[in-house]
Amino acid sequence: MDAVPSTESTEPLEPVAPARSAATGKTATKTAAAPPAPAPAPARPRITAPDLHSGHKLARRYQLAECVTRVDGFSSWRAVDEKLRRAVGVHVLPADHPQARPVMAAARSAALLGDPRFVQVLDAVEDNDLVYVIHEWLPDATSLADLLRNGPLEPHEAYQMVSQVAQGMAAAHREGLSHLRLDPGAVLRTVSGQYRIRGLAVAAALRGLKSDRPRRQDTEAIGALLYASLTQRWPYEDDAHGLTGLPKGVGLIAPDQVRAGIHRGLSEVAMRALANDGATASREEPPCTTPEELAKTVAAIPRIRPPEQPQPAYRPPFFQQPPAPPGSAGAPRQTAAIPGPPPALPGRTGQVLKWAVAALVIVAIGLGSWQLADTLQSRGGHTATPTPTGQKGGQEPTHAASGPISIVTAKDFDPFGEDGENPTKVKLAYDGDASTYWETSWYNDAHFGNLKPGVGLILDLGSAKHISSVKVDFLGQTSVNLLAAPASAATMPTSFDDFTKVASGQGTEVPLTPSAKVTSRYLLVWLTTLPPTSDGHFRGKVSEIHVTG
Repeated sequence: MDAVPSTESTEPLEPVAPARSAATGKTATKTAAAPPAPAPAPARPRITAPDLHSGHKLARRYQLAECVTRVDGFSSWRAVDEKLRRAVGVHVLPADHPQARPVMAAARSAALLGDPRFVQVLDAVEDNDLVYVIHEWLPDATSLADLLRNGPLEPHEAYQMVSQVAQGMAAAHREGLSHLRLDPGAVLRTVSGQYRIRGLAVAAALRGLKSDRPRRQDTEAIGALLYASLTQRWPYEDDAHGLTGLPKGVGLIAPDQVRAGIHRGLSEVAMRALANDGATASREEPPCTTPEELAKTVAAIPRIRPPEQPQPAYRPPFFQQPPAPPGSAGAPRQTAAIPGPPPALPGRTGQVLKWAVAALVIVAIGLGSWQLADTLQSRGGHTATPTPTGQKGGQEPTHAASGPISIVTAKDFDPFGEDGENPTKVKLAYDGDASTYWETSWYNDAHFGNLKPGVGLILDLGSAKHISSVKVDFLGQTSVNLLAAPASAATMPTSFDDFTKVASGQGTEVPLTPSAKVTSRYLLVWLTTLPPTSDGHFRGKVSEIHVTG
């Protein structure tokens, strides 16, 4: 069977040491000390991983496709759930493996959490001589380790990462669950901007890891993730996870001293989360010793706005552009000169042609007048009072017949959230190809998990136009409202209150026809309920939008 393409990171191939702490002095530049290692499991004899191969089927349902990890007597696979026709991940180990029982217990506990910030455990099975754990596989996700290979995260993205990871781990610890292997390979970012944590409890159980201070260890690990996200450096002397460590003997340096332009608030949060007794480059604050404390500290930072989307460059018509000095950097490209009319024919020949053309014009006017008079006489000499062109009894000018209106650009609109809604896919909602689509983030129910009243797309028509209808094609039954900004709006609105509802509908091919005349440049297609997806979540998908004037 062909392997299912996936972008999910295979970072767990590399055994990773648990998060380490810096010296416990009161300054931010103490030499980083070796971390207190978690209590290892008792020594055990080397066990050979089960002899499995691609194509092997577990429980007559899960067909193994690709091995991503084979270490310490267990293997991890990408597989296909043939019953539900979806990709899944599978950890497999022998039933007599020393960690078989702890892995089963950890998997069942993690499955009960049901928090969408974690990669969900779907099943834990003991089948004859094998034990295997089935978990979600996210084909559209990228690990933090892979993201950092391209450079550090911008401040808003780093804020979203540490906020979501800290809140998720706080929820897990409230249920008595810890991670203990929280590294850049264990944090995944989906295309919707959501961060998911994989391996909760199970990753440590597979390797027999334990800790006397799980909350503190997970908090330090989150601090290391934030440090790496801001600096693209690992906050210890040893290189790890594809990142370069700090210089030898320098100690733990605040992120904003490693790179210029780093957000000061995030830099201090990272230092308070690491084993640093809260000391930062500028002052001493109480350290964050639990994920819940860390989540509250992150929430107290003034909101970091996402980077603005670059506006499309507007180039005025050539005749409006002021001349630029030759050779200047801003000088427009020289266009070919438009040739003028050919010179008049010289001499007597030119004069003859001019008189001939004038005579032809006079004859044409005479023939036209004669035909008009003849027509009026054939109607009995009575003519109707002509209506002024484009007007009816003093009313506003009539407009051209209805026709399609082009969407110049569009933008995802999530005024009641912070993450946005797949901005890179917005163009697919009006690209003329019904097989492509823009989709929202996923939610736990049709009403956006009660987190917000809706999300949508703002359509820019280029200028204020009269709107007769808007047709929206969805994948799945979806409820939608059509809202319009005032005709006077010259820039794209940023608040939901700037729009007025003009129509609503529900279905998969929804015509939205305003009950009154609407003139607007900016329209908002606002989704209010979402259809279910095959994985048990809910998300809206817009394949095409057609605007008619």
